[in-house]
Amino acid sequence: MRRDDICLYVSPGDRRRLEALVGDRNTPSKVVWRAEIVLATTDGCGTNEIMRRSGKSKPTVWRWQERYIDDGVDGLTRDKTRPSRVPPLSLETRLEVITKTVKEKPPNATHWSRAAMAAEMGISPSSVGRIWAEAGLKPHLTRTFKVSNDPMFEEKVSDVVGLYLNPPDRALVLCVDEKSQIQALDRTQPGLPLKKGRAATMTHDYKRHGTTTLFAALEVKSGLVIGECLARHRRQEFLRFLRRIDRAVKKSLDIHLVLDNYATHKTPEVKAWLDKHPRFRLHFTPTSASWLNLVERFFAEITSKRIRRGSFNSVGELEDAIYDYLLRHNAKPKPFVWTKSARQILDRERRAFDALEVAKQGYQASDPEH
Repeated sequence: MRRDDICLYVSPGDRRRLEALVGDRNTPSKVVWRAEIVLATTDGCGTNEIMRRSGKSKPTVWRWQERYIDDGVDGLTRDKTRPSRVPPLSLETRLEVITKTVKEKPPNATHWSRAAMAAEMGISPSSVGRIWAEAGLKPHLTRTFKVSNDPMFEEKVSDVVGLYLNPPDRALVLCVDEKSQIQALDRTQPGLPLKKGRAATMTHDYKRHGTTTLFAALEVKSGLVIGECLARHRRQEFLRFLRRIDRAVKKSLDIHLVLDNYATHKTPEVKAWLDKHPRFRLHFTPTSASWLNLVERFFAEITSKRIRRGSFNSVGELEDAIYDYLLRHNAKPKPFVWTKSARQILDRERRAFDALEVAKQGYQASDPEH
């Protein structure tokens, strides 16, 4: 080494690593010339000779000689991070961004965008994005909700969830509902098929060819579905479906039906039929709580897998597709497993009511008319 203030020693193991880096075609070029500087130094080359070989300046040669002394071969393979020239945002600024995002709205929009908040605060949009990410805020997203106001919410939840988690002996638990107004839609033009770099396509417009209603009864334990497509969903069709269930289930078994509060399920004709068939027992979900009925999960699956992206020239073609899906589903049924207890659901509902009450009080306090 020509510099009196640097003493450089390369072990045999380090030399093999340096030579391997230089000889490997996959090594980044900047790592190659750094290794060559160290190897040339150990071979007795002076600074000027190393500068000539590597094409680097004297400070650069000295820097990587010193880096090897401090950090070894690993130090040559990485760059030291440099502090940003832009000073970090103060805690006060970050808190103000979070507060405005949560409690205020921009004057010309329903929610903040990164650009709008950046203009308001005098900072960059990327800084706003980092603050939101760290705080877990997503102003561009909303989630829909509906809290049930059913006065018997607790009793109904406990009843239905009890059927799911502890079904009665010698009985069948069926989740029943109607998926009404399923449209037989035919696209106005044929779409392009899926290929590399392009999603499958379909026209945004369509031709209507009528509707059908799918009546479905999902057996909770096995996942089997009793289904029938009917033109309408009045009490007559519901009674017809009840008779279908009665024929399909062994006479020795009681039948517990989980239903929503649709008026058709409670007509005098339906009640009279149920009085004559005492093995049928109805359990109603709370109002605004259709998610408690497991058959809704089945409806979501048949919609996404078979109906939404389908093209049908007639109601008959649509119904054939639905019956084909039912047949394939029942060939390999898979139950939807309910996991939440009634207590967990009720606790969450109470938290939702408390949050709504706080929001309501805040709204009234900010509204000058209240």
